[in-house]
Amino acid sequence: MKKLVDKLFREQTLTQDELKAVLSADNDLRTYLHECARKTTVSVFGNAVYVRGLIEFTNYCKNDCLYCGLRCSNADVKRYRMSDAQIMECCALGYANGLRTFVLQGGEDLYFTDDRLCALIQCIKAGYPDCAVTLSLGERDKHSLRRLRESGVDRYLLRQETANAALYASLHPPEMSIDSRKQCLYDLKELGFQVGCGFMVGVPGQTLDNITEDLGFIAALRPAMVGVGPFVPHSGTPLGSHPHGDLALTLNIIAILRLMNPNLLLPATTALATIDKSGREHAVLAGANVVMPNLTPSDVRADYLLYNNKAYENIDDVKARLHRIEREAVTARGDYREL
Repeated sequence: MKKLVDKLFREQTLTQDELKAVLSADNDLRTYLHECARKTTVSVFGNAVYVRGLIEFTNYCKNDCLYCGLRCSNADVKRYRMSDAQIMECCALGYANGLRTFVLQGGEDLYFTDDRLCALIQCIKAGYPDCAVTLSLGERDKHSLRRLRESGVDRYLLRQETANAALYASLHPPEMSIDSRKQCLYDLKELGFQVGCGFMVGVPGQTLDNITEDLGFIAALRPAMVGVGPFVPHSGTPLGSHPHGDLALTLNIIAILRLMNPNLLLPATTALATIDKSGREHAVLAGANVVMPNLTPSDVRADYLLYNNKAYENIDDVKARLHRIEREAVTARGDYREL
């Protein structure tokens, strides 16, 4: 079975059946897979792990996705929107701590029109011209995305969540479609964004075939970044009683992605830290090389609850954890480099 890992390392691709075999790796093969991914990461990035500042600036969302705690029908959510001044304060805090990438994340909030967002982005870029700005705001039409790009946005994160149409439909309301999601990702690439996609591991109904379909979609898209994390339930959603996704499978996927594209930016996600207190460290040792400590103000942070028991770590916590596994927290922009 190690021959499959060697083939992936050498050719950066496997057949669907070969991928399924590696995804199901036993302990010995898993150890070898992670070791190869770790060596590949170090060969490209050294011991560097990029640190980005996450700002969750609105928890309003027009969508009613079955897995998300921010779904519009969840009446128990205490909704908030941060002001431009509050967002700039978060950027100032991050900048003072050396961070040179700000990730602005929120639900699909209709309040934040193109005009409002563009004005905000221009303000951030004027104040911090040496910093990258990343948005993660769900689907927007191509005209909107073009305006955001022209205003100075460098990167955009949009998980496809699953590339399989039937599984996607089981997790989302009828007005949402995987075709629209994929088209948005291709529009982002065409417009010159550094694009991030990704998916959840362990959502109800997901199979290994679905996961290999996601890996195939990612290989075709050639994104700059891929966020993969376990499904974690939220009690206020229809999927609240389902168990969280599997840690070992998630780590195998991260390792496979690293071998598929050695230059890929791979975050160690908050969801991993939520299901296992050492989840981020495990991910880094399996090939991840990005972490995103939270800059969101403490008075609203607990209201951005995509799932229950969400883990939080500040910049100093993240740096200390990385130091313990002999990794260096690097606060530079860390732009994606093509192979």
